[in-house]
Amino acid sequence: MKTTTSHLTEPKALLTTEFLSVGYGGAPVLPPLTFSVRSGELWVLAGRNGSGKSTLLRTILGLLPPVAGTLSRPPATSIAYLPQVQSLDPIVPMRVWDIVAEGVESGWSFLRLRLTAAQKDRISEALERTGTEGLAKRSFAELSEGQKQRVLLARAIASSPQLLLLDEPTSSMDLKAEEEAIARIDGLRRELGTAVILVSHHLPAAIKAADHILFVDAEHQGIAAGGVQEVLADPIFHRQFAGLTRDLCVDMLKDGHRHDA
Repeated sequence: MKTTTSHLTEPKALLTTEFLSVGYGGAPVLPPLTFSVRSGELWVLAGRNGSGKSTLLRTILGLLPPVAGTLSRPPATSIAYLPQVQSLDPIVPMRVWDIVAEGVESGWSFLRLRLTAAQKDRISEALERTGTEGLAKRSFAELSEGQKQRVLLARAIASSPQLLLLDEPTSSMDLKAEEEAIARIDGLRRELGTAVILVSHHLPAAIKAADHILFVDAEHQGIAAGGVQEVLADPIFHRQFAGLTRDLCVDMLKDGHRHDA
């Protein structure tokens, strides 16, 4: 009798590092990092100010060369990046729709070509996913900082990225809005299979939504990368976030929240 065995397909690796050292002028700021980010995963990049998070993000984006080791991505992997601080000229009269449209235009100039129906659909979908469809006709410059961050997230989503890097995208939001934004990001990666690397100053909400944590500590030369429970139990992470680790573990057990290590 012939037996058929089914295999679950492992999600595609979109970013792989092996003994990657990041830094400036050939001088590393962190110990070597080895980790792999796959489609649909949400990684929280955690660490205090000055811990090396921005240096790592800049290296992933190709803005800084690796000091040593390797960083690889499959050819033509699409990446979108939402930095912590955006500087858009306030005198430019751009509507929210125009800002989000930049996500589908692939670098077109101000001599904008006519958008296709498919591109318009992508813009509308991105606005809907971020709860900003009601702002579409408003001037971007007139929005609150929290609203601007949501619009910029919509622009990133409109580019249909396979890998989305978010550097504190909720920094201008109150706690409730921040939790809602993280829930949207979580829903996005689950529905579309987008991989996300998220830096957030509100770690509890971010970690509860995440599959993995990447912890960096330049001051004490510590790193930890892996499943949420694995990193929460790591003594290096625990030293920096003892209270957070305890509270998160209690909340996850109470809510029945489980992560693969």
